[in-house]
Amino acid sequence: MSVLLPAAPAASEQAGGVQEPSGDTAGARAARSLLRAAQRARKRFERAEVRRFTGRTRRRRTAWILGVGSILLAFTLIIGAAYSPLMALRTIEVVGTSRIPAGEVSAALSEELGTPLPLIDSNLIKRELSQFALIQSYVTESRPPGTLVVRIVERVPVGVLAGPTGFDLVDAAGVVIETSPERTAGYPLIDAPDGITSAGFKAAAAVLAALPESIRTQLDAVTAVTTDDVTLSLLGGERVVWGSPEKSGYKAIVLAALLIGHPAGTVNEYDVSSPDSAVLR
Repeated sequence: MSVLLPAAPAASEQAGGVQEPSGDTAGARAARSLLRAAQRARKRFERAEVRRFTGRTRRRRTAWILGVGSILLAFTLIIGAAYSPLMALRTIEVVGTSRIPAGEVSAALSEELGTPLPLIDSNLIKRELSQFALIQSYVTESRPPGTLVVRIVERVPVGVLAGPTGFDLVDAAGVVIETSPERTAGYPLIDAPDGITSAGFKAAAAVLAALPESIRTQLDAVTAVTTDDVTLSLLGGERVVWGSPEKSGYKAIVLAALLIGHPAGTVNEYDVSSPDSAVLR
């Protein structure tokens, strides 16, 4: 029995059937490619717009970062140099001393030699300088690369106290500057019966500290028991009733004028306790 199979399509029909799907696929790919290109172009445009609108902010941020970085770098370099051996203490310069030998002060601080200037121990300096009774105050100054300047204010003597071993030259705080068997010339004897902690001594010392040297060198003694009864004795025996240390600068000016108009030896007493109405006796 014979079976007849369907005849195969013509060649032209097969080719035509394949070409139509191929044409649809190529068009779709082209469309998708165009779409992706458009999307990329849009993204590039958006990024460009964002960069354009944020350009100033980015420039400011960049400048800030560079500025901070420069400061940090400079600070690091400075700190590194400050703590390096280049900044080690090599010289101690002492300024302002007359009674205190400057070499003794330098020797007392020699333990700090070789220490970087920023690491110098201020407590050690204070401890060492406190051993000098004649130092009233001091300040230190670091002078790179290797010098420490110590500026000293010495105690200023104002008078003499009679003691069991001689005469003590003291400043306004009662600190003994020097002791000698004989009274130091040019300074008055301070007579404060209750000692250097008494109100009388403090008042007398305050008056002496306020007097100019031209008057202080004419004094023989200063007596005070309380704050309000300071009395000066001149070398010729004349008395100056001073009263309290209040307005001592003004009283000193008035007394200087009285001594010019009425020299010592012409009157017995100058009373400047009320300087606006001074009295001669």
